[in-house]
Amino acid sequence: MTVVLLFILLMALILAATYLVLKRKHMYNWIGPYLWQCLKPKPKVEGTVHIMFCFVDHFEPQWKNKNDIELERTRVDRWYNDYPKMAAKHRDADGHYPKHVFFYPEEEYRHEHLSKLSDLCARGFGEIEIHLHHDNDTAENLSKTLTGFAKTLHEKHGALPINPATGQIQYAFIHGNWALDNSLPGGQHCGVNNELKVLKETGCYVDMTLPCAPNPAQTSKINSIYYATGQDGKCKSHNNGIDVEVGKTATGDLMILQGPIGLDFKWRTPSGMPHIENSDVRRTAPPLKSRIDQWVNSNIHVKGRPEWVFIKVHTHGAQEGDMETLLGEPRDFLHSYLETKYNDGQEYVLHYVSAREMYNIAKAAEAGKTGNPNSYRDFILKKPKFKFKV
Repeated sequence: MTVVLLFILLMALILAATYLVLKRKHMYNWIGPYLWQCLKPKPKVEGTVHIMFCFVDHFEPQWKNKNDIELERTRVDRWYNDYPKMAAKHRDADGHYPKHVFFYPEEEYRHEHLSKLSDLCARGFGEIEIHLHHDNDTAENLSKTLTGFAKTLHEKHGALPINPATGQIQYAFIHGNWALDNSLPGGQHCGVNNELKVLKETGCYVDMTLPCAPNPAQTSKINSIYYATGQDGKCKSHNNGIDVEVGKTATGDLMILQGPIGLDFKWRTPSGMPHIENSDVRRTAPPLKSRIDQWVNSNIHVKGRPEWVFIKVHTHGAQEGDMETLLGEPRDFLHSYLETKYNDGQEYVLHYVSAREMYNIAKAAEAGKTGNPNSYRDFILKKPKFKFKV
């Protein structure tokens, strides 16, 4: 019976994949690797599985309105007032609130908005990182932009950690419009080949842009934590890379930490096709049980440490149409379900983490650390001392 079910599942996957590839071939380079992952046996895990859950936000207060400061304030205030009310009802195994990571766009900087977000972070509700939309850029200008914004966030708001070895300000990064390393056709929304090198030189320690399917910037390497190496004169060098692995030396320019991607046969489109699971959470992509289970089952981990599972989901939280999902009952359900099903203390232990903490725990796994990953939230990069005067 098991063999028959596996065969049926395989045929369904192949049919769905064929349909998608034929429909928009250039956007589905990840389907083959996904099918291969489905067929491979999962690594065996003995004992407790630790779930690292990170919610990142392309937080853009000026979305579709660049000249309306009152609208910006309304959007930021909604999060400032309502997120603590929802999040304070929840705790992980370590006593932490759900941590919302605000990847804030450099081109939308306003001191007053960051002051409010810094206040949230100082109270344990998240952290702040760097987001950037740019186009037709140069490596020189990009370096100046990123270095300057990192300095502003750190000096004016207490955000971003300091590398203890070099003294450099460090940051996690999400690329606007998904175009990391000039990966969109025609170089749209970037323009900088070997952008990975610029990111590394300016203090970026991890990129969290992916997944982005069905966007053509999606990489063929999926459901992974890996190192990518930039190549001068070339783009999309992160399409492949070397897995972060227990006991191995870091290789490459930048760690790429991806969220889950796949096909969800329990959540279908109006045409009956399975939804593409791309880790996006919004009104039209709510946090259903089937999705949450698939995030866990995607088993994203540092190679050799499968008992530490990394889940990163994303959203665009400043868009009004999605705020009720992100600040209301659907988000409340997400955390209640995680805390009920994946935090029993024996089979599963749940850890709400920031981008920085997720990176630290991945590096701890790489260094051969074992046991409770809660011990490694500050393994390399310490928590910033947020300035919370509003």
